[in-house]
Amino acid sequence: QGQLVESGGGSVQAGGSLRLSCAASGFTFGDSDMGWFRQAPGNECNLVSIISSDGRTYYADSVKGRFTISQDNAKNTMYLQRNSLKPEDTAVYYCAADIMGLFDSVVCGTRANYWGQGTQVTVSS
Repeated sequence: QGQLVESGGGSVQAGGSLRLSCAASGFTFGDSDMGWFRQAPGNECNLVSIISSDGRTYYADSVKGRFTISQDNAKNTMYLQRNSLKPEDTAVYYCAADIMGLFDSVVCGTRANYWGQGTQVTVSS
């Protein structure tokens, strides 16, 4: 049974940085598209970034130039480095694996075979 576990969430002031980690187990890491979604209160899960199995990356316009997605296949871990954080980045962040397609937003827990439990990120102004 595949599992994803996020870590690295927390509270930070605007302009600060945080790195999220997503540790994978139970499936072949790096063989599928993986990525990050985020959910603000009352919203669906919005796509933040994807890294494909061949290393190509995609970013939502709202985070381009500020967020960087990466993965370490030796550690079975994916990362999201987030710089220049803004209050509107406040959300629960989810990692997902084996993502089926490129969608701006999804119902959390769908469109991917594996989802993490989510980690809260709060950015204060």
